[in-house]
Amino acid sequence: MMPKPINKLTLALLLSLTGMHAATAVAAPQNTQQQNAQQEEYAASFKNTEISEFIQVVGRNLGKTIIIDPQVRGRIDVRSYDVMTASQYWQFFQNVLQVYGFAAIEMESGIVKVIVDKDTKNAATPIVGEGEQLRGDTIVTRVLQVKNVNVRELAPLIRQLNNQAGGGNTVSYDPSNVIILTGNAERVQRLTEIVERVDLAGDRNVEIIELQYASASEIVRIALSLYDKSADANAPDLLIPKVVADERTNSVIISGEPRARERVSKLVRQLDKDLKTEGNTRVYYLKYANAQELVEVLQGVSQSIQAEMEGAGGSGQAANVQRRRPSGGGALGQDISISAHEASNSLVITAKPDLIASLESVIRQLDIRRAQVHVEAIIVEVMEGDGVNLGLQWISEDGGMVQYNNGNQVPIGQLAAGAYQARTQEGSVTERIDNAGNLITTREPDQQGDVSLLAELLGSVNGMMFGVIKDDWGAILQAVSTSTNSNILATPSIMTLDNEEASFLVGQSVPTITGSTVGGNNENPFQTVDREDIGIKLKVTPQINEGNAVQMIIEQEVSSLSGATSVDITINKRELKTVVLAEDGETVVLGGLIDEDVQESVSKIPLLGDIPVLGHLFRSTATSKQKRNLMIFLRARIVRSSNEAQAISGTKYNYMRAEQLKRRADGIDLMPNTDSPVMPEWNGNLTLPPSFDEYLQEKGIESPQREAEQAEGEQDQPVKD
Repeated sequence: MMPKPINKLTLALLLSLTGMHAATAVAAPQNTQQQNAQQEEYAASFKNTEISEFIQVVGRNLGKTIIIDPQVRGRIDVRSYDVMTASQYWQFFQNVLQVYGFAAIEMESGIVKVIVDKDTKNAATPIVGEGEQLRGDTIVTRVLQVKNVNVRELAPLIRQLNNQAGGGNTVSYDPSNVIILTGNAERVQRLTEIVERVDLAGDRNVEIIELQYASASEIVRIALSLYDKSADANAPDLLIPKVVADERTNSVIISGEPRARERVSKLVRQLDKDLKTEGNTRVYYLKYANAQELVEVLQGVSQSIQAEMEGAGGSGQAANVQRRRPSGGGALGQDISISAHEASNSLVITAKPDLIASLESVIRQLDIRRAQVHVEAIIVEVMEGDGVNLGLQWISEDGGMVQYNNGNQVPIGQLAAGAYQARTQEGSVTERIDNAGNLITTREPDQQGDVSLLAELLGSVNGMMFGVIKDDWGAILQAVSTSTNSNILATPSIMTLDNEEASFLVGQSVPTITGSTVGGNNENPFQTVDREDIGIKLKVTPQINEGNAVQMIIEQEVSSLSGATSVDITINKRELKTVVLAEDGETVVLGGLIDEDVQESVSKIPLLGDIPVLGHLFRSTATSKQKRNLMIFLRARIVRSSNEAQAISGTKYNYMRAEQLKRRADGIDLMPNTDSPVMPEWNGNLTLPPSFDEYLQEKGIESPQREAEQAEGEQDQPVKD
């Protein structure tokens, strides 16, 4: 139906009489002197009308090309009791579609698509920019940049407010911390305002307050005790400020929501006031620094400050300062005195107020928690050794001998000498005639030979020795094969303060002879003995540089006993000294040794030993092979807080406790009812051994003290007649 100009009364009568749908454009009369053009007004009344027909009527009235989705079906009942402008008429059209579950999407070309409301999530909806005020039920998309709140936590809240069942959709993108809203303009505008207000409430800017009189660490301690989360468990995290002290600039850094920051900053400014004290003596209790060491530093600083303050007045005053410098102890002169109280680890300073304020700033910057360094070393040594000895020796009674003393051979000549000494000596026979003329024969018993040399030689035999004696010839065949395997793994661990030397030793103290002296006529000889530490040694001095780098002066030694010589003992030693720079937690290789040694020794008779096959009768061979791998790894970790130190200690503690629990589960052989000791749980109560009285009570024995008390009680009782 095409629009035609009619008045309001005629329109109302026609609608009430016909009861049919209508859409009318009304030309309202205007004063031609005030406005040349006429503004069209619209009214609508649709009763049980196909929605497609309603869409076509609106399109014709507004001059818009509208494409209708095939799924858009149904009938509508709607009526307007007042006339509308073109913009109001277009909003009215969108409102009707939204009520009946449909939506109109206007493309950039001006064409309008009418689709089902739930299909608008994937449709090409227009994207509106920041600052645009949205009205009506037009389907739009807006991308919001959230600055102070995590979109992962904000998105579920917005989804509850958006029409997820219809055309509304809420998507969050965590890497850019943005949230994307799709829906009708009124709802998107409402959600945008909600997001902006929530984002404003999450503003956690940083405020820095420089203190003039108070100590930053002390102010932070007071603020944390008042505004800590544990003080009010029901308070939201948003209202809990974060307060940190910057000792270097004596400033307090406050982060959090504006109202929370305002409360803390007001408290800090109230506490940062000059204390009106009587006298010029202050006592400073130190938390981390050593009072005795700090006295020397403060004495030098105070002298420099005095020289600057008094030297500015002239050379005469500067000379006076030199006369008042300290001669010893804690006093610096008439104007200042610095002393240390070791029992309480505190400093007692007497000086002028301005000088005390300067020294207080130095104390505050030096009395800080120093970082620690946890150094872990892994020492791995794998050694393999093999040796083979084979030799044939022979000797003739008439003369001639083949003998070798290389390797583990026992010389056959010494064996022959030992056998000769060990043979039994027959007793001598003596004959004589007595006075009666009888012949008397006397036989001495056989004498046992000396077997000490033979026993010593046979005791030194290593491997197999086979001997043969034939007629006047004797031969000995000796063969031995040795194999040595060694696998050493050590993981020393040590923790020390920054710039403090630490040492670690696991081993034994071995005595070594350093000298000997004898008296006259070789009387009263004595030796001087020193002890040397043998084992695994680690000495390290770490220095934490700017950032997370650690410079370490390292002395690493692995030593062991090799054997004894005629003079003293022999010690195997691997030692390194170096200075390294490593990042926090970085593993470095300090040193390594990979060597392989093969030795072959042959002793033979010239010419005869070179004969193939038969030459083995005239030679002795000793072969050895040794391979050793040694690697040392080191890792340094910076420990800046007690929590990190507790975590490292807890890990080591739980490892040892797990080993003890495993030993207890395995049990003790031959003692099945005995439990092996186990450390208590980490951070648990220590299990103390029973007292003497408790032990006697468990054994059913009355303690002597209790018996004495009972006896004393019986004596005090009155005697009854």
